[in-house]
Amino acid sequence: MKAIVIEEYGSADQLVERDVPTPEIKESQVLVELHATSINPVDWKVREGYLKDNLPFQFPVILGWDAAGIVKKVGESVTGFSVGDKVFARPATNPNGTYAEYVAVDSNLLAPMPENVSYAEAASIPLVGETAWTALVEIAKIKEGDKVLIHAGAGGVGSLAIQIAKSFGATVASTASSDNEDYLKDLGVDVFIDYKKQDFESELDDYDIVFDTMGGEIQEKSFNVLKKGGIIVSITNPPSEELAKAKEVKTGYFFLEPNGKRLAKLGELMKNNQLKATIGSQFPFSENGLREAHRLSETHHAKGKIVINIKS
Repeated sequence: MKAIVIEEYGSADQLVERDVPTPEIKESQVLVELHATSINPVDWKVREGYLKDNLPFQFPVILGWDAAGIVKKVGESVTGFSVGDKVFARPATNPNGTYAEYVAVDSNLLAPMPENVSYAEAASIPLVGETAWTALVEIAKIKEGDKVLIHAGAGGVGSLAIQIAKSFGATVASTASSDNEDYLKDLGVDVFIDYKKQDFESELDDYDIVFDTMGGEIQEKSFNVLKKGGIIVSITNPPSEELAKAKEVKTGYFFLEPNGKRLAKLGELMKNNQLKATIGSQFPFSENGLREAHRLSETHHAKGKIVINIKS
């Protein structure tokens, strides 16, 4: 099968097309013919070697953490999925990434693809959607009436976090550049903060939840907008327990463990038009397509998700 791989760490130029064996599935796996995948910052961080101590890989590596496609083969112990089903997933990677025509996926990571979305839309959801859901629902225990601050709302994680928070009946504030104000308000943002002109720390107060996607000084300042008993959940680095104790708030930090049942809940939101994919750019499945997609992601200014169309 065709795949785009890296054979050593380095720049986007390390992404090269190769003919590799189609994965063999285990009894608890399915073989998915991929129609689309998407780019996440972890892709190029692995490619550059930033995460080699935490995520050791054996070359050649097929990167990619998002899958949308059709089930082509089912393992002997798999129930609930059949050949021909449209599915999406955040598969386990190494060596089975999603920059390929086929991927083997553990059946417990799969979810049925909503009928009202395209493969490109479905592929943009798994990693960022499960990340946002884990932070807000499973860790922060979001509920109706909560006030939630979501940093970098125009990004892949932030744009879905906004919609998830609104589906629970929360009031949502979010930071972004002025170019994205209309976009975020269309997603449901109640309080828009232009991070270039406004200081969120002085604009916001008495919040129940902060979802930190930035870290550093922004994370530290975020403690000051929380109410007593509130929580800050981060995906960048563990928030300061010393600050949390002083402010009488809670903290959360996690590394995503994918789960098909969680993804199915996101699928239900999509089916009910409470969650929509936010695709900013699309690229073809080729060496140059993947290289350009990585370069765009590395700018940190991509709007929504970057999708790779594998099969039309």
